[in-house]
Order: sequence, then structure tokens, then C-alpha cells
Amino acid sequence: MDSAENNRPIAIDLFAGAGGLCLGFEQAGFDVPVAIEIDPIHAAVHRFNFPLCKVIPRSVKEVTGKEILSVAKLSSQQPITAVIGGAPCQGFSVMGPRSLCDPRNELVKDFLRLVDELQPSYFVFENVKGLTCDRNRPVLEAIIDQIAAINYRLVDPWQVLNARNYGIPQNRERLFLVGARNNTCLPIYPKPLKHSPTCTHALGDLPDVEQFHSLINKGEVIVCLSQPHSAYAARLRCQSRRGWYYGYRRQWDPSLLTNSIRTNHSQQSRDRFARTPPGTREPITRFFRLPPDGVCNTLRAGTDSARGSFTSPRPIHYRYARCITVREMARLHGFPDWFRFHSTKWHGARQVGNSVPPPLARAIALEILKVLDHTPTVPTQILPAGNEQLLTMVASEAAAYWGIESPIRQRNKVPSRSANSLELAKV
Repeated sequence: MDSAENNRPIAIDLFAGAGGLCLGFEQAGFDVPVAIEIDPIHAAVHRFNFPLCKVIPRSVKEVTGKEILSVAKLSSQQPITAVIGGAPCQGFSVMGPRSLCDPRNELVKDFLRLVDELQPSYFVFENVKGLTCDRNRPVLEAIIDQIAAINYRLVDPWQVLNARNYGIPQNRERLFLVGARNNTCLPIYPKPLKHSPTCTHALGDLPDVEQFHSLINKGEVIVCLSQPHSAYAARLRCQSRRGWYYGYRRQWDPSLLTNSIRTNHSQQSRDRFARTPPGTREPITRFFRLPPDGVCNTLRAGTDSARGSFTSPRPIHYRYARCITVREMARLHGFPDWFRFHSTKWHGARQVGNSVPPPLARAIALEILKVLDHTPTVPTQILPAGNEQLLTMVASEAAAYWGIESPIRQRNKVPSRSANSLELAKV
């Protein structure tokens, strides 16, 4: 990745997940040479989707700014424009005094530590809306004080942005803190769009997965898609250069429907789903049924293995009496069809639900480029498809691939492929 030659500014992603923020910034015209992600399964999926990005598969607590610069191979002529990420803040819901000294909020301190060490022109910090509520306000105020202490200033007032206002058919509110070094011009928050795409705009051209028997056991099938029902769907299908924005094109097969493994609902559940009016919740499961002419509720991640490995409650399709697939979740989140997630519903849903919608990330990134007076460039390089083993690993295999100890406890032992089968390039 030669960002200087391509005239593309540099961003570093500190809590990468599958790569929603990373993709949005790439689409805006940034290069992201380094991403940090502690979960080895998410790190492997990130590696698949971003072959030019080097993943550090460790906690940010163990990483220094000097190491990031070394891994990125950045020269003095390539300053970092932005540090981005959404630090998990697990202590916010606990009653009692709150501060950055709470060990569960240490990752916020490490985000700001790395901002201080890397000295980017800007940073973008994303977190849950709950950080702004009264009982968590002392934590937010402590974060703001620490930002000032490292000589950065915030776009004021800070804002909670709803994804539905930025071209995404999902009601999703998140806090975004956008900061700039004291000697740097502040950007503004992106202005809301006048219209939102609907669930039909997002899903109307996708086939009913229950017409494909093979999707019971696997998530991919060759299909002949109908014409896209909207400009939104056409962009996610990347039918023209416009769908790639200022990002790198990927080699992929548009006829391959991915991440579409079916859910085996009981007939009783199907009957209840069918009786549930669109835009309401099914009374037993409390699953939301998508409104065809409205937007999705907030897509959530579910729990990790340490807390029971529960799949997130996916909405019911507006047309079919079933829950939506991971690919349909991705459409409602603004991910293009070439973007792949883990092959299981559990990990795939976690990766979508934990991510920042790429169109929202792109809108924020473009505002940073505006104050830099930078004109984005379209890269000519087409990136090859990744190794699909990266999308199927269980935790122990992913940890072996990265050469680390797995931080994830697996509740059920899954037969592992031999280590020899995991000899993939880790550049």
C-alpha cells in the first residue's frame, strides 16, 4: 500500500471488529494500513476483507504507538490523519461512582493514550448512546477532560448520530466524538440526508433463501438476482464504479449469494411470525417484524462465548415468515455484497451488529477531508479475493493462525482442522 503515491491520507483503526469504520474511511479516500482487533475470529475476517491492512491481533492495552508506526511502515512524510475506533465501555451500566479509573473502562484510556502517542490530526471515537445518559455522564465528562489534557479539542457540541439520517435503512443511534489537534481546523458533523432508504429498497432484490435447500447447511449459493429495486441496492451490489466510491475494488463473484445460511424455524414460530403485522413485535419472542416502507430496528450483536454465545435477535422479514439472514442484516447496515462475514450465523451477526455502518463512517470521514481541502483519489489497484479459510475458523483455529492464545472460551468443543491446514499468509 503506497499511500503517498496514491495521495491518500492515513487512518489507524484501534477497535476494528470486522471493519465497518475501516470500510467507510476507505470508501471516503483513506488508506488504513493497520487495524487492532483482539478477537482472533474478527481479526481473521478483517484480514479477508482488507488484504492491504495489517492486523495486530492483540488488545490495545498491549500495543504502543511506536509499534503501530513500525507495522504500518510509515515514513516521516506520511503523517497519520486520523485514529478511529469504538472502545468497548463495559462499566457504564453499573450503579455508583464512575470514572476512567474503573478498570472496565480502561480501553477508553488506551484509545486516548494511542491518540497522544500517534498524534494524528483527527480522531473519531464511537460509542453507545448510553454514555450520554445522566448516570454515565461523569464518565463522558472525564473522557472530555482527558481529551483536553492531551491537547485535542472536540467538535462542540458532541452529537449522537442516527444511521437512518445518513442513507441507511436502520434506526441506530450512536455517540460520535470527533476531535482535532489544537493547531488543526475542526470539521463539522455530517448533515442529515433528506430521505432514508427503506427495508424494501435494501432487501427487495434478494431471493428467498428458503427456496435453496443447500442453504440449510452452508451459507453460499449461486443465484440469478433480479434487477435492484433501488439505487441503494445497486450501490451495494457494486454494479458500477460508483458503488466502490473511493475505495479499492475487489475481485469477487456477484452471482454468489454469501452469508445466507437458513434458520430452521418451527412451524409454530412461522405461524406466529406470519401473524405479526410489519412494524410490530411478535409477542412471544419479541422479534421485530420489518416494515417494508420503513426502516429496521437497531441490529444488535448478541453475546460472546464468555456470556453464553447467544445469537442476536434478528428481525423478521417483512415478506417471509422467518428471521433475516446475516447477508440481509449486512444490507440493512450498509455493507456491500462483496464484503464477507464469518460463515456462522452467530459470529456473522455479531460482526454486523458490533460494527459502525460504513455509509455513516464514510460521511464522517468526508467531513475530515473537507477541512483538509483534500480531493479523494480513486485507486486503480484491484484487490484479490482472500483465503476463505479465514471465514470458517473456530476460536482455537483463529488463535493458532495468529500465533496467540485464544481469549475466547468455547463452550462446545468443535473438531479442529490440523495446524498445517492453517498455513496462510499473515502479512
